[in-house]
Amino acid sequence: MKAAVVYLATALVKLVCLATFLQVSETEVFDPYQEALKAMIGFIDVAGLYYALAQLTHRNISQNHKFQAVGLGWAFADSVLHRLAPLWVGARGLEFTWDYVLQGLEANANLVFTISLAALGSLMWLRKNKPKSLIPIIYTCAVIIATMPSITSYLKRVNGWHFPKIVGFELATSLVMAFISCQLFILCQRPSL
Repeated sequence: MKAAVVYLATALVKLVCLATFLQVSETEVFDPYQEALKAMIGFIDVAGLYYALAQLTHRNISQNHKFQAVGLGWAFADSVLHRLAPLWVGARGLEFTWDYVLQGLEANANLVFTISLAALGSLMWLRKNKPKSLIPIIYTCAVIIATMPSITSYLKRVNGWHFPKIVGFELATSLVMAFISCQLFILCQRPSL
């Protein structure tokens, strides 16, 4: 619940930053400057996850499982805020479209991304005894996950990918990042030799 409240505050800050610094484009042209700015604003999520992981106290949750609670709370708040209304209004209509199924799959990919980012954040900020050789891999994976909206925007606007292909890419990438995050978490659990 605390992670959801932190997410709502983070989403409000992101909304203000996006409205203040980004220009509304009339065309579907990929603007690298705008996308870089959007990616930088996306790192507000990373700061919010840091606060939720490091500063909030969670009763009866071990340090090893804190990232799961924060990641699930964060992903739940994101799904409610961004996907509940369109899904509710559209799914109650008389006409069925596959867009709602794809939105549900996209929400599941986002859940996996969020838990992976929370696990990587837990490794970055809460683990003091992690192997030094894994630190660049942890940070690289976190940057990839944090910039995923800009990556999908690039694929959509420059490569001309449609929504089903974007969702497939997000699902595949989320599973790969989850596997890497899990392996990194396991490697950081082992005692140093």
